[in-house]
Amino acid sequence: MFPCFFIRTSMLQLAPLEAVLFDVDGTLCDTDPLHYDAFREMLQEIGFNGGVPIDEEYFIANIAGKHNEDIASILFPDNHERGVKFLEDKEAMFRRLVKDKIEPVKGLYKLKKWIEDHGLKRAAVTNAPKKNAELMISLLGLTDFFEVVILGSDCEHAKPYPDPYLKALEILKVSKEHTCIFEDSVSGIKAGVAAGVKTFGLTTRNPAELLMKANPSLLIKDYEDSKLWSVLDELDNKAKA
Repeated sequence: MFPCFFIRTSMLQLAPLEAVLFDVDGTLCDTDPLHYDAFREMLQEIGFNGGVPIDEEYFIANIAGKHNEDIASILFPDNHERGVKFLEDKEAMFRRLVKDKIEPVKGLYKLKKWIEDHGLKRAAVTNAPKKNAELMISLLGLTDFFEVVILGSDCEHAKPYPDPYLKALEILKVSKEHTCIFEDSVSGIKAGVAAGVKTFGLTTRNPAELLMKANPSLLIKDYEDSKLWSVLDELDNKAKA
């Protein structure tokens, strides 16, 4: 899938690494199943799709990783206002669910320690509503870890446009050449790539073949993936050279 020599050469260009940017949903925590359950239940209740529940394929293609304004237009093309109200109710349901069921992506705290030990700057960059993002980050104990949280709604364009990541680079005062991004959706990876930043794609839920269409620099299963730590070790070695 990725030639090893190409990966090594490409990733070594990150040195010296200055900053790490994270998406939130599906990247810090595996929340897509909660979003899927909330959409599936609430859409069926209002008779969407003739009352037939949406399946995971529909969720991945039309909802996962997208900004709520875009989702409203997809689900309710003839009544955007209704779509916006529906999504407000859906997000409230999600926040009730996530309080008891949030789980960090495997290896997250190991990577967090590595980032802290190396004194890197960091930001969370998300299409999630502010209340959702703040709640998830707080539940994961990462409120003090992130220097800034960038919302898609605070930018002219949300992901898949690069605006949120470009804003993070500007606020952190770091270069795109020495920053990396972790993302789990096609929309998010496209945003990172468009910003000119090397982007890791996590196959938390979305299939690898789908994420590959967005041209990530490297796909990893989670933060314990040996491919990730090989890159980080190489960066360490280069910094010491």
